[in-house]
Amino acid sequence: MDEESIIEESNWMHKQLTSGAVPLFGKERTDLSINKDDIMRFLDLTHVQKLDIPFIAMYRKEQCLSLLQDPEQHEVDDVDQEKSDKKPTIKWHKVLWAIRDLDRKWLLLQKRKSGLQSHYSKRFEEESRRIYDETRLNLNQQLFESILKDLKDAESEREVDDVDAKFNLHFPPGEVGADEGQYKRPKRRSQYSICYKAGLWEVASKFGYSAQQLGSQLSLEKLPVDELEDPKETPEEMASNFTCAMFETSQSVLKGARHMAALEISCEPSVKKYVRNVYMENAVVSTSPTPDGKIAIDSFHQFAGVKWLREKPLNKFEDAQWLLIQKAEEEKLLQVTFKLPEKIMDDLIKECNERYLSNGVSKSAQQWNEQRKQILNDALFGFLLPSMEKEARSLLASGAKNWLLLEYGKGLWNKVSVGPYQKKENDINSEEEAAPRVMACCWGPGKPATTFVMLDSSGEVLDVLYTGSLTLRSQNVNDQQRKKNDQQRVLKFMTDHQPHVVVLGAVNLSCTRLKDDIYEIIFKMVEENPRDVGHEMDELSIVYGDESLPRLYENSRISADQLPGTSGIVKRAVALGRYLQNPLAMVATLCGPEKEILSWKLNPMENFLTADEKYSMIEQVLVDVANQVGLDVNLAASHEWLFAPLQFISGIGSRKAASLQRSLVRVGTIFSRKDFLQAHGLGKKVFVNAVAFLRVRRSGLAANSSQFIDLLDDTRIHPESYL
Repeated sequence: MDEESIIEESNWMHKQLTSGAVPLFGKERTDLSINKDDIMRFLDLTHVQKLDIPFIAMYRKEQCLSLLQDPEQHEVDDVDQEKSDKKPTIKWHKVLWAIRDLDRKWLLLQKRKSGLQSHYSKRFEEESRRIYDETRLNLNQQLFESILKDLKDAESEREVDDVDAKFNLHFPPGEVGADEGQYKRPKRRSQYSICYKAGLWEVASKFGYSAQQLGSQLSLEKLPVDELEDPKETPEEMASNFTCAMFETSQSVLKGARHMAALEISCEPSVKKYVRNVYMENAVVSTSPTPDGKIAIDSFHQFAGVKWLREKPLNKFEDAQWLLIQKAEEEKLLQVTFKLPEKIMDDLIKECNERYLSNGVSKSAQQWNEQRKQILNDALFGFLLPSMEKEARSLLASGAKNWLLLEYGKGLWNKVSVGPYQKKENDINSEEEAAPRVMACCWGPGKPATTFVMLDSSGEVLDVLYTGSLTLRSQNVNDQQRKKNDQQRVLKFMTDHQPHVVVLGAVNLSCTRLKDDIYEIIFKMVEENPRDVGHEMDELSIVYGDESLPRLYENSRISADQLPGTSGIVKRAVALGRYLQNPLAMVATLCGPEKEILSWKLNPMENFLTADEKYSMIEQVLVDVANQVGLDVNLAASHEWLFAPLQFISGIGSRKAASLQRSLVRVGTIFSRKDFLQAHGLGKKVFVNAVAFLRVRRSGLAANSSQFIDLLDDTRIHPESYL
């Protein structure tokens, strides 16, 4: 990208970000002081220097400080400010991701504009070869030049659509190649095309201002234009000169010409822009139940909150409410109406009349003005306002989806941005093991039985225990004995393995009683065998865990690869324990080729989002978290499941991650960050982006090695800053 295109793009982006068009923080926030120069530098870093968002946020932050702010984060920080021991928190770089998305939109917009420009030029040349009327040729030339100017000035897909509609009206695609002797499928001819062929364009041009002149007057109020002069003939007299077999009377000629003029006005980009601004700022939405809706929607129904809306302005739709209205309308439970308030409608018609009608007072002038009023009426009520309603519906839907997508992202952020479970401070050996030893328990109804799984500090399975009678509540002697036997087995299981924490899957009320049973066993251990109980178990915690993610893991293909031949409930318990040890790695495990993560319910309304929309948000969140947490490559080389976040490390991606993982597992250990470049084949640019987020430390197989490891390789300091 050259400097000029970066300046042009950054101006466009700054306008988008500061206008509130891009929802960044749930509610509309326009108080962000975003620096345009920061956007330019960010674009240079991404396009010219090929640097990724995590790298820029961590190592080039001084070049784009205004893009790293998050008002919601500041609010949290202000609450915590009094805490002297406050630790740094990880940040979700929403503005940087929004700019990345805007960058893609901009590039697609430029590509489309470039493609349309070449198509328009080719189509215009073909049309010019077929026309021999000098007047029409000149008119077409003026039209074509104004279309190219509008295309150049268009700043959104919608504005490009407006230009395209105007071009297709005046240069319909049906005629292309008609003179090349090819067989053509018959084209459906529009009413406009029929009127044009009959020569009514000449009548339409006599009505006064062209659509383009009207648009110029509406958008630039003080633009000087020549005063409109009415023809001396009446409209009927003028029209009688153009009667033909298809339009036999002057009235039918006028009707056809009015249709042409109205359609031209409704397809004029500047007119549409003016009407659009009025409509989007002032239109209101009302809802009322259909007869079926009155029966179906009670106070507990999903659509209860949108059953009766009275004239709610478009700009007051801030959440996902419109998606519910849309769904209710599709199910024929709600009737939805859009309208402009009466005063606004009157002002709009008055404004258009003032710009389009003449000031003449003669009888023929009044007759021409009547024709013009009908044209404006047809343009507004026949074409413009219905198309504005469609646009408003589309705008409300995209706004609601953007809001919902952000809420979905927040739901995931809250799940993956939490740290691993912290062991008690009085653990003497806390330096020896990074993560706690976890005993995970999943309640079972009997088939399968309640299951205990013991995980070491690296999340590997040490032992499994099935207890079919632990949760029995029967007073039967045999049942009581079986329960006692299970309690003894759990007691021995815990004594043998000395867990730091017990995590219990919370699925139903039986789990509260199961928690009491486990506490009872712990008290018995401390009472009967105090010497066998390690210091870690003095204050052993039992915490509840959410089983929604473990259940996805249980039924996933990746669990069959990682834990072959293991029963479903054991897989579930393993995931429950691993999530406590390393939430990021456990969530990332389900982001493989099958994308099981998409089945994780994070928002009650997420069914309105597509799989692609959800996964793009998942990637965004996991990239931010994974790079701020970092990846211990030596530990992951010994424990496959810990490699899951590698695909989200800056500059790597899923294909490079798979290749790098195979290379690291084959070698077993790595002793220097330089080895990624030399021994593991990372390209230079990938190395620069990724290396500071890959931790090289004494873990895994490297724990017992005497080989030198640079302490800086286990820090966030980038090798470019090493002395």
